[in-house]
Amino acid sequence: MRALLSIIVLLLTGSAAFADPPKLAVFDFELVDTSLPGEFYGSKPEEARLERISEQLRKELTDSGRFQVLDIAPVRDAARHANLQACGGCDLKLAGQLGADIEITGVVQKVSNLIVNLNIYLRDVKTGNMITAASADMRGNTDESWSRTMSYLIRNRLLAPNYGKPQ
Repeated sequence: MRALLSIIVLLLTGSAAFADPPKLAVFDFELVDTSLPGEFYGSKPEEARLERISEQLRKELTDSGRFQVLDIAPVRDAARHANLQACGGCDLKLAGQLGADIEITGVVQKVSNLIVNLNIYLRDVKTGNMITAASADMRGNTDESWSRTMSYLIRNRLLAPNYGKPQ
């Protein structure tokens, strides 16, 4: 009887280990620039940084093996023309069109060249429930500070063991 129970347990745990990772849609990050230079000169350096950190997030989550990161190309244009943080769930609809189980949106808030904040939101596509949110302030508005802040959030929040799971 014990041998039979052991085999059943091994089969059940073995099948869980081979389950496909969840399908994840990672949308491009958005910018809220309330800085004085942004008001006068625009946010060109930040727009390039948004693209880089979005790709950095996709790559690191793909490399982790914990997610199957989907290509958002089919819905990228629609996503860029919407404010994903305030569109009433259009992000969930777009992620659903891709077949995603979960989705990530993010926003960078630039107050000045000294005060910048990066926010990541992870939601369940079917229910719309927030799974977790991660946020970090950075001092300095450089390529390096943006990349390091994203790396910190990935390592210490999104990929940290049990982060965002109820205790």
